[in-house]
Amino acid sequence: RMFMSKTLYIVVPCYNEQEVLPETAKRLLEKLQSLVLKNKIADNSRIMFVNDGSKDQTWSMIKGLCEENSVFAGVNLSRNRGHQNALLPGMASAVKYADMIVTMDADLQDPPSLLPEMYRILKEEPYDSVATRRSTRKGEPKIRSFLSKEFYNVINKISKTEIVSGARDYRLMNRKMVDAVLEMSEYNRFSKGIFGWVGFRTKWLEYENVERAKGETKWN
Repeated sequence: RMFMSKTLYIVVPCYNEQEVLPETAKRLLEKLQSLVLKNKIADNSRIMFVNDGSKDQTWSMIKGLCEENSVFAGVNLSRNRGHQNALLPGMASAVKYADMIVTMDADLQDPPSLLPEMYRILKEEPYDSVATRRSTRKGEPKIRSFLSKEFYNVINKISKTEIVSGARDYRLMNRKMVDAVLEMSEYNRFSKGIFGWVGFRTKWLEYENVERAKGETKWN
């Protein structure tokens, strides 16, 4: 098939995201429909929410979205497995149908507005993935920024695989890279490390920190 007809799935892990989910779904739908209308991607592209054992109304809301519009799909995990591990069943489900997969958070700190540019790069330039990183941590508590910076300093001193500072799990990958990531058998997964370890040509997009739209962070 021609590249423009390829199917894109957006995989979004969700844990107690009832406050922000409607806005996230709305904004992702707008971007996906725009890409479809411009004949950039196939009309069987989907937005897949993975409910990571939420204790609020997140799963009920996901089911409601799926009933309202077939562009939405849902995966319901039997218990909370953690954000990193929730990505795995989402990607494994999506890869059955998708030629390209986007992974991103539900809290809108990963701007949906970047999706068209991420798609353009994967289409026109010689890369297997387009990854994102925050160029600033504006608005984040100073202690969290300090600890995060130190984490990257330490991990890059002890690891042969470079972990890019400020890297997000917001990433567009082609099928070849997704297959390689899914072959990794780790149970306690560290996606940023796995994405780097499997190799493949990656282009980085920088953006300024965006604060969570609603709700509270799930990171301790």
